[in-house]
Amino acid sequence: MYSEKVMDHFANPRNVGEIENADAVGEVGNAKCGDIMKIYMDIEDGVIKDVKFKTFGCGAAIATSSMATELVKGKKVDEALEITNKAVIDALDGLPPAKIHCSVLAEEAIKAAIIDYYKKNGLDTSAITGCTGCCSGCHSCSESEEK
Repeated sequence: MYSEKVMDHFANPRNVGEIENADAVGEVGNAKCGDIMKIYMDIEDGVIKDVKFKTFGCGAAIATSSMATELVKGKKVDEALEITNKAVIDALDGLPPAKIHCSVLAEEAIKAAIIDYYKKNGLDTSAITGCTGCCSGCHSCSESEEK
């Protein structure tokens, strides 16, 4: 059973759409269920001034995407990085166990967008990705070597 907040964010999602020339864009997907979330951020002086999303997925995926945008809007980038899937679940007054992965998708999309922002601004992403560039075995290293 879904909470009233989940149903409200599904039926009336906030911040739907796309931001042209966004400062940060993150796209993540879940191969198991087929959900895909893309989040766009407009960032000024380290603060997320605007955020939009496009999600292909179930009602819970749409609701968690909507809530995630509400949670990051107006926050500093480093504060947005602290938003966890549990925070999204709590803000929605819970999710059924089978839909927890949707909140993980929202958390990952936020992080992916911020990693994009860091890269575009020449900032170190190792604190977010855990990658220090010590090898060439991960996706992050491969991307930075191509540049």
